[in-house]
Amino acid sequence: MTRSRQSRTLILDAAERLFAERGFDATPTAAIAELASVPKGLLFYYFPSKTDLLRALVAERLDLDAVDTSALVATGDPARALLNVTRRLHELQEESEVRRVIVWREHRTHPEVRARLRDYRRQLQSVVERVLGASILHPIAAHRVRVAAAAWVAIITTPPLAEDAPDETAGDAGDGAVAVADPATIGDLPALADLISAGLGTPAA
Repeated sequence: MTRSRQSRTLILDAAERLFAERGFDATPTAAIAELASVPKGLLFYYFPSKTDLLRALVAERLDLDAVDTSALVATGDPARALLNVTRRLHELQEESEVRRVIVWREHRTHPEVRARLRDYRRQLQSVVERVLGASILHPIAAHRVRVAAAAWVAIITTPPLAEDAPDETAGDAGDGAVAVADPATIGDLPALADLISAGLGTPAA
């Protein structure tokens, strides 16, 4: 990694940490530069405004391109494949302050975050479609796989009831939030996966 690339990454790392801890509005750029150990002028060289920094953070770190979908395929067992995808998506969410905290706190007041979340939801459905399609052995129409994937995304991103949801991470379907629920908290998830699988014409294992 070049020095300039490293500096930019340090700035993004610092912003991710501080935005998660304090919130976007309560985090001054001086604090980000200090935590990243870079001159404030260098921060503005890469990100002319704090909003540009937030935009870059969610654009680059709310992404599923690096997910190895082949590792999630369960040949002949689409129900298991759906559960595999959900587990991996939740792991990624827990590993990232951007996925776990920042986007859910900031999407209500920052349109660029809302827009990125809409893209992320489409990407999320695409991942489910690829894994599901690769797990089904019999010929099946693409639109059926697409509908099944959309149904599964709706199931795993349905926000909890307001009284049970943390303020910072509660999803808001109207704004396109797509927090992936912890599979362990959805007791009927395997049964729901079987139901989706049965709808595709594949007997549940």
